[in-house]
This record gives sequence, C-alpha cells and structure tokens, in this order.
Amino acid sequence: MAVEQLPGRVREFAHYLTGLLARLDPDTGWCAVFRQRDPDGMRACLDGREVPPWDVVEALLQDLAGRYGAAAAETETDTARALYTAALTAYDALPGARDALGDRLDVMLREQRYAAERQAELGRLLAEAVTPEAADALRLDLAWARDDHARATARCAEIRARTAELDRAAAQDRRGRGVADAEPPAYSGAAGSAAGTDSPVPVPAEPAHPASRKPGRRRGGARFAGLLDEGEAPVAVAPAPMPDPAAAPAARTPGGARFAGAGVAAEPVRTPTASAAQDDRAEVARVVEALARLRAEGRSGEAHALLAEAAHGPAVRFPLLAERLDRAGLGADWTTLLWETASLPAARLVAAADALAAAGRRADGEQVLRQGVVRPAAEIGHGVLGLAAEGRHREARALLDACVRARTPQQAARVAEPDPAVLVPLLLDAARGVSEERHWDLVHALRVAGLAG
Repeated sequence: MAVEQLPGRVREFAHYLTGLLARLDPDTGWCAVFRQRDPDGMRACLDGREVPPWDVVEALLQDLAGRYGAAAAETETDTARALYTAALTAYDALPGARDALGDRLDVMLREQRYAAERQAELGRLLAEAVTPEAADALRLDLAWARDDHARATARCAEIRARTAELDRAAAQDRRGRGVADAEPPAYSGAAGSAAGTDSPVPVPAEPAHPASRKPGRRRGGARFAGLLDEGEAPVAVAPAPMPDPAAAPAARTPGGARFAGAGVAAEPVRTPTASAAQDDRAEVARVVEALARLRAEGRSGEAHALLAEAAHGPAVRFPLLAERLDRAGLGADWTTLLWETASLPAARLVAAADALAAAGRRADGEQVLRQGVVRPAAEIGHGVLGLAAEGRHREARALLDACVRARTPQQAARVAEPDPAVLVPLLLDAARGVSEERHWDLVHALRVAGLAG
C-alpha cells in the first residue's frame, strides 16, 4: 500500500516518529541499536508502512530522557501514547489485520520461548564459568536474553489486546446487523475417501451467511512485522533492543522442543502406587525448595533451567507443582512452567493437560493446550497425524479442539496442509463441536486455502 493511501492517523504517527528521531543522536543509545540491527524495519515505521511495538517507542523516549531530562520525556510520553493509540486503531482497521496479528503472535511466542531457553542455557554456563572474564561475558549475554524475553512478553500482550479488540468489534458488528446464519446442508463425510488423490478434499457446500465472506489472508512471515502481499516490499519492525546499547548482541541459535514428537516417545503410563505417589511428592518438594532458594539468591537463569527440567517430568506431578508453588508464593513461576509445558511434544502436552483437569485445574489444562497450539500450523498437523497413527484419537481431538478455538479459521485451516485427506475431516469435526458458525467459517477457510473442494 502506498504511503498516501494509509490512514491519516498512521501517517501522523510516522511523522511524529520521524521528528522524535531527529532530536536524538543516531549513533548512541537505543536509536543506534535499532539503526544497526534493523534499518529496513525502522524505515518501514518511519514511512508509515508499519506501526512499531510500544516497547520500541518507549526505548526511544528513554534516549530522549537521557538527552533532555526526565521532565521533557514525561511530557513527550503523553503525546506519543495518544498518537500511537490512534495510529494502531487505524492500522488494525485495514483489511487482513486479524490474520496478520495471528501470524505475528506465532512469531513472538516462539521468540519468547527461545529467549527463555537462552536464559536457562546461559544460567547453566554461568554456574560453570571458570574465569572472571568468561563470567562477565556470560552475564552480559544473560542480560540481553532477559531483555529479549521481557520485550517478547510485552509484545505478546499487546498483540493479544489488539486481537481481542478486533474480535469485540466484529462481534458487535454481527449483532448490529442481526443476520442469521443459513441452515447448513448435511455433511456426508466424503472427505475420508479422498486418500491418495491429488484433488482437494470435498467439504459441504459453502453457506451464504455474511461471516463466511472474508478477505483472503495476508501473507505472513518469520519477522515480527510480517510480510505484505506479493509485489510489495518486505517489512519488519525493529527487533527487541538489548539492555546495553554499547554491547553487541549474542548470536542466536535454533532451539526448542519438537512439538510433533518425532523421535520422542510418549510418556509411559505408570501404575499408581503409594510408593510412586510418595516419590512424586518428594521430588516436587525438592524442586520447589530449590526454586525458592535460587529466586532468593537472584539466580534467575538457573531457576528457569530448573523449571524447564520440571516441565519434562511425569504429567502426574503438574497438579502437585501447582499446589506447592502457590503455597511458596511462587505463582509467577507456575505461569512460566505452563509456558514451558506448552512446548512439549503432542502426547506429553495432552497428558499434562489431562492431569491438571483431573485434579480440578481445568482452566490450567485448557491454557496449556491453547498455548501449545500457538505455533506453526504444520507442526500441529504433524503432531495430530502422529497421535492418530498410534490410535490416540482422544488426544488428537483435544489438540484440534484447542486449535479451532484458539486460532482463526484461516490459521486452523493450515493445520490440514501435511495431509488434507486425514486432517480436513478431523478439523471439521472439531470445529463442529465448537459451534456451527466456527464450522462454516472453517469450511470457507479450507476452500480459500485450496485444501478442500
């Protein structure tokens, strides 16, 4: 989209941002970090093609405070916030905004998990450092990783708030129009017979209600700002800056648990015995006591490593951990543990959710599943295929149910890409269990994606 075609509020904020940067030293502070790490992303924001995350604006206001004083920066913050809010509202009103936000949330959640893993790794290395120089270098890297995690967490919250506002507005619009859904035709289940063919999997005829006629999804990408439609230049918002602008960022390496569970055995079913239950309680007590000690000593990297290890323990321990962490005043660590659990392979993820639900913590179990399906759609599809191949249909259904509830219909449709013949009917069945509207929205999304005929 050409700059002159953008909403006026977006152009106004881009003009303000240009003026703010003109008052800063481009070779120092956060301004220098953004220019060095992602000049294209900065240019996109200055041109008005993207609206940066609020933490980027805050970082620039910190530079302003360093140059002109805290009072000047405080006054400027009010102006920046008002212009930013107006620009964001106008930007999210553009076609395709809901899908673009979903793609960005996927990326930020992966960034958040990676930063957490990086903190844990650096914490272990710091504990083993043998020279003061090595320890200092690791502490600096750990500070960068902590800042990455904090910024990714803030961006996830911002994206969720924007998405919730769009959903609220869409719901109000539907109620205001008062248009009833058309009666859907019966589904014959013919999709199950399409294995081994190259043609799209057939689905019922598309209903004519207004909610099913949505614009095609914008192309997403691995960068935070996402990619524009074909023919337009790729855009990226500046990535999370580091805590010391003078320091060089640590190199990133891939990490994270394999969600699909390839090569990962499912958790063995243990026969419940008094001895096993006692062992579980003793191990949970040890973990929580060690965690409390690490937190008290400020050793957050090692604390996170301990939580990551606990997430890979037997599912039966999760309710015990929830109880002990709450009693120890470590509720924030329970939230972190749930995030770590969400990256487990499919079978273990569902087992953890089941254990929490069985212990009366259904909300936590549902949260784990929702967080677990906010990842590349193909990974979810492969995970479901693996469970189905093992005859674990209930677990497969639990994943798909969480997926169609937590993801947009367009995102959920992409889950079928690894094997449409198997996954399309399973997805449609899960969507029908949510609501008829969600079912027909998914029918439309599958058609648009070319996964159903």
